[in-house]
Amino acid sequence: EVRLVESGGGLVMPGGSLRLSCEASGFIFSSYDMGWVRQTPGKGLEWVAVTSTGGSSSWYTDSVEGRFTISRDNAKSVMSLDMTNLKTENTAMYYCAKDPLPYRAIRMLYSSTPTGVERGQGTQVTVSS
Repeated sequence: EVRLVESGGGLVMPGGSLRLSCEASGFIFSSYDMGWVRQTPGKGLEWVAVTSTGGSSSWYTDSVEGRFTISRDNAKSVMSLDMTNLKTENTAMYYCAKDPLPYRAIRMLYSSTPTGVERGQGTQVTVSS
């Protein structure tokens, strides 16, 4: 059974930083592209960042490019999202997401509909003064 458990969310002031983590189990972590998706009230799910199986390739949505960094540790089956210079518009529920198929190009993941991939329960990030 695939299990994705997010942690690290919380309340932070604008300009602050947070590190989200995702602990994965139940599948061969190193064989799958992984990513983060988020959902804000009244809006659908959107891809935030995606990393390739080995971590050498990554993609970010334009609004977080240069401020967020996605990484993974395949030995520990953990993926992280380092978020810096946070803005109020980054407030959302953040979910860890797994590619449904192994060894695909990352564009196959970030161009897919986020509702169609396996996700964890999410961790809330609130950016507010």
